[in-house]
Formats: sequence, structure tokens, C-alpha cells
Amino acid sequence: MQSANMLLKKIVRSSVFPFAAQHGMKKDFFLLTRTLSLSPCLKQDNSCNPSEKLDLDAWKKVMKSGMQEEVRETVSEHKELSTLTAAREILEMWRLAGRLVPENISEEQLKTFMECTSKSAKKKYLKYLHLKELCKKNDKRKMKEKRERRLETQEQASKPDETKRNSFVCLWANSMDRAYSWRVAQSMVFGQPLVFDMSYEKDMSIREVANAVRQIVFSEGCNRRSADPFHIHFCNLKDDSLYHREFIKHYSKAWDKLLITVTDQCYTEIFPKEKLIYLTADSPKVMKTFDHDKIYIVGSMVDKSIKTGVSLARAKRFGLETAALPLEKYLLWNTGAKNLTLDQMMQILLTLKDTGDWKKALEFVPKRKYCGFVSKPVHELKKTLNLINTLKLGKRQEEVRKQFAKSYSKKLTQK
Repeated sequence: MQSANMLLKKIVRSSVFPFAAQHGMKKDFFLLTRTLSLSPCLKQDNSCNPSEKLDLDAWKKVMKSGMQEEVRETVSEHKELSTLTAAREILEMWRLAGRLVPENISEEQLKTFMECTSKSAKKKYLKYLHLKELCKKNDKRKMKEKRERRLETQEQASKPDETKRNSFVCLWANSMDRAYSWRVAQSMVFGQPLVFDMSYEKDMSIREVANAVRQIVFSEGCNRRSADPFHIHFCNLKDDSLYHREFIKHYSKAWDKLLITVTDQCYTEIFPKEKLIYLTADSPKVMKTFDHDKIYIVGSMVDKSIKTGVSLARAKRFGLETAALPLEKYLLWNTGAKNLTLDQMMQILLTLKDTGDWKKALEFVPKRKYCGFVSKPVHELKKTLNLINTLKLGKRQEEVRKQFAKSYSKKLTQK
């Protein structure tokens, strides 16, 4: 049998293969010879080569599973499309019903909308998208308005009259800047020093430090425009500190050209202690008059939580004299803490230095914090206080009136 099989193979190779090579049919005939060569073995013994049947069965299973997966994918795609169209129809219905629905919505947003578990969650998500869309529209509208304004200003500046006026304004501004700079330069030689203590970085957050630096920048501008400016000293200001970085953000290249004294030394090392007065709202001593021979220190601190006693403790540690502004003496205090901002302190000190009038100086205190000045008649103060107390307390008006009469009569007797 084996010899017959070998002869059959030789006949096929010698006769069929050349014919298949000429007509391009070699592969098909190779498979035919393979089946022919294996057929006698299969007839003799079925268990001779069972791997061929197993491979064919596995191949059929793979092909069937691939077809099923393709069918499932197409079905899932159809389902997704149907759910998206249903979601869009729901959105259109809600838009017609007058609910807050965005005009344009993407497929990802639709999928997240469908994933929402409850109806209220879907409404909230659509409201969020609607508000986001409105914000984008408003930003575009503002940008368009700014562009139109810029074009209008450019057109107006192109006119000859406007060019003359703008040139005059520029010349006037340059001349005023020179005058202000000259005054500040003179104050650095002959002026009264004013110290800003920059040692409160650890007691504040980053946001509070930025707010403090912003107030100091306003204070420097007020001092620069005044008739008799202070010689400003920034003491305890270290390089690469939060204060220093915020100052560079505000001034950028002008920081090195400022007509102020910046040092990392303490004020006790620069000035004698007898001349130093630390201004703090926690001081038991009240400031009566402005002394031109003294050097006032202002703590560069902004505290939203109102940390009491921090600046007073620092002044006592160095053995310095302290003072507080006479707010209760001249103002009928209403609500809020008696801590003022740094730019308000600068304006108060500048007016005191120029005029010496407490009434003019304390006009820079925010009016929401007091009812009026004590220099007014007593009956007018009583009327205003009674009106405030009736709005706040209601039935306790008579008790508050009695307490006010007692306390105010004591103050008058003390004067």
C-alpha cells in the first residue's frame, strides 16, 4: 500500500504540477494532492490524523463567533442611535415647554444626560449647560463691544482735533508725573519717614498677602500725589518673599525705579526707639495729635479673621510706644471692627500731616461703620441711633435708649 501511494505521488508531481504552474492553479492542486495522499490513511485508520478535523471545527466556530459579534455591534450601534435620537426629541419637547435647555449639545453631553439617574439630575445638568452657553455668548458679545469701541477710538484719534487734544493730555500727564517724582525725591531727603512693617507674612494666607500689597500700592500712589509726601520705608522685606513677588507683579520693571527705601532690616536698627510709634487698633493709648517729629509704623497686615493683639504684641516685644486712632472720640461707631485698610490709614495720616483736623482725616473711614460725628448735637445723634435700633431690635428700643443716655451723659461729664 505504501509503495502504491509513493507511485501515485510521483505521477501527480510529474504530470499535474507542470500543468498547474502554466495555468496558475498550483495552490488548488496542492490541496487536492494533500487530500488524495491522506485519503488512504483515513480509510485504513480513522484515528491516524484527527488534528485536521479539529482545526476545521475550530475555524467554523471562530467564523460563527465573529459573525455574531458583528451582528451584536450593529445592533448596539442601532440602539445607541435610537437612544440619542430619543434624547434629542426629549430635549426639543422640553425646549418647547419653556425649560432651560441649551441650543447646541454634543453627543458626549447627550450621553451624560442619558446617564443621569433621576429627572431632577437631568434638569440640573441641562440648566448647567444652558448657563454655560449663556456665559460664552456674553463673553463673545463683550469682546465684540470692546472691539467696536477700540475701532471707534482709533477713528476718533485719526481726526486732527483729537490728536491735538491727546498730545496736550500726554504732555500734561508727563509734566505732572515729573512734578510728583520731584516731590517724592525731596521727601526722601527732607521728609518725615513712614514705616510699613513687612514681617506678617506667616500670619496671613497668600490671598491676604496679595490684598495687603494691593493696598500698599494704593497707599504709595496717594503719597506720591500729595502736596507733602512721606518718605516711605519698607522694612523687614526679604528677597523672594511673598511680599516681594507680589510687588514685582504689580510694578514689574518700575519696582527698581520707585522713590522709596526698601530694606530687609528691622526699623529698630535704622531709627532710634524713642521716635518710633506703632499704630495699632489694639493699643490702650489713644492718639490725640499728629507729631511731625515722630516716626509712625503701620503693620502691613490684612486679616479676614481679625486676629487681635498681633501687632500690639510685636510692638511690646521691641519695647515701642503704641497708639490707636481716636475713632470713638470723634465718631459714633455703629458696627464692624475698628481695623482700617492700609490705604485708608495713609489718607488719614496725610490729611493729619497737612491740616491737623481730625474731622477731615476721619472722613476716609467707611461710612457704613459709623452713624455720624460726635460734634453734632446730642438730639440728632439720639434720633439716628434710635432709628437704627428700631430697625435692628424693635421692642428693645426703650432699653437701648436708656443705655445710650447713661453712657453718653458719662462721656459728656468726663469731657
